Amino acid sequence: MKKIGLVGGTGPESTLMYYKELNSRIDYLTGGKEMPDIAIESVNFRKAWDYVSGGKYGELSSYLSEKVNMLKQSGCEIITLTAGTMHIVFDEIEKNTNVSLVSIPKAVCDEAVRRGYRKVGLLGTMFTMEQDYMKKDLMSVGIDVFVPCKEDRELIAKRILEELEIGIVKKSTLQEFNAIIDRMRTQYGIESVVLGCTELPLLLNDTNAALPCLDSVDIHIRELIRLAAMKE
Repeated sequence: MKKIGLVGGTGPESTLMYYKELNSRIDYLTGGKEMPDIAIESVNFRKAWDYVSGGKYGELSSYLSEKVNMLKQSGCEIITLTAGTMHIVFDEIEKNTNVSLVSIPKAVCDEAVRRGYRKVGLLGTMFTMEQDYMKKDLMSVGIDVFVPCKEDRELIAKRILEELEIGIVKKSTLQEFNAIIDRMRTQYGIESVVLGCTELPLLLNDTNAALPCLDSVDIHIRELIRLAAMKE
């Protein structure tokens, strides 16, 4: 089993999910014989978020590249970012570090193709919903990607930052998000919703969402496990 490296802390709640799920799933899949070697480089979330919200992408790329290099130096063979928003500088990090990172958007796209979806809705931070880094892989294979209206985008972003990022999960927020998903289904005919922020699975899943979910955390973790278990 290859050593897995996580750039975490963006935010802490999703990093906990990655660590717990990688350990428990690999333990189960190996019949209780193995758990993975995992290294985590946890960033200062407030610092990283200030870079994102201030459009300081050069600084963000340098900061995250430093973390990736530290993981590489520690012997990690499978390295990834544990936040969808941080993929805003994904290409720059790969160039800076010469590391092939395991992409959340690519993993989600592959799963959407496998399920045969043609129209999906995208939920996430404001940056994830309004920029292209979470959409371009899906669009490149002919899948239409829709985002909520501006008012709904602002609500989603507010709930992520003020609630989910710090582990607060409210029934009222679930109701708000499901109403948004229903509006998108009526307006655009979406078949599924992409949980494009890695904190969204704290709130939404296939049992309580108005539509089937493309859970970016679950999909990404399955891909990390597949790659970590691959023989050279």
